[in-house]
Amino acid sequence: MRGLFITFEGIDGCGKSTQINFLTERFAKMKKPVVKTEEPGGTAGSNEIRKILLRENNFQWSVETEALLFMAARNDHVEKVIKPSINDNKIVICDRFMDSTLVYQGMRSSRAKQLSLDLFQLIAINPDITFLIDMEPEIALRRALRRSTKEDRFENYGISFQHELRKNFLDIAHKHSDRIRIIDGNQTPEDVAAQINESIEPLAI
Repeated sequence: MRGLFITFEGIDGCGKSTQINFLTERFAKMKKPVVKTEEPGGTAGSNEIRKILLRENNFQWSVETEALLFMAARNDHVEKVIKPSINDNKIVICDRFMDSTLVYQGMRSSRAKQLSLDLFQLIAINPDITFLIDMEPEIALRRALRRSTKEDRFENYGISFQHELRKNFLDIAHKHSDRIRIIDGNQTPEDVAAQINESIEPLAI
């Protein structure tokens, strides 16, 4: 058994959480040591940054400062959870990672994108595989707004923003097709899970 780092990406409401739960349960049934985590978050310090960043209608930060805060949270998460778990031969499943920063902050500021990329070189870890759950933005946004949480800042940007997010996620996926698998999220959750399971098999875990 070797450590493995799996991430899930996609626009808000695309069904990432459901698929992460399915995959976590699958590994648990296989008696594989698995760690389920999320970004921003995963540690006490990162969760405090999450509360600040994802608060509804929180517009006090510039995009560049926002990106730096996300990267600070990520560094703490990688140092304290992700790398130690992988070194302990566990499977880490993370809800969002660097691709989300490049999309949510990078598409709004080229400087924020470059700052994030520069800092990411110091973090120095990439997922073994990333699943991009691709879904029609109208459907995903309706799902996201039904959740009605205190962390719906980006959902409140509206449908045009969601379309732009989707385009940027797909652009990154095509650029990094060796790592990112695009999964059609407009199917039933079970069919989506089947596609994910099929992509996991070659990793021989």
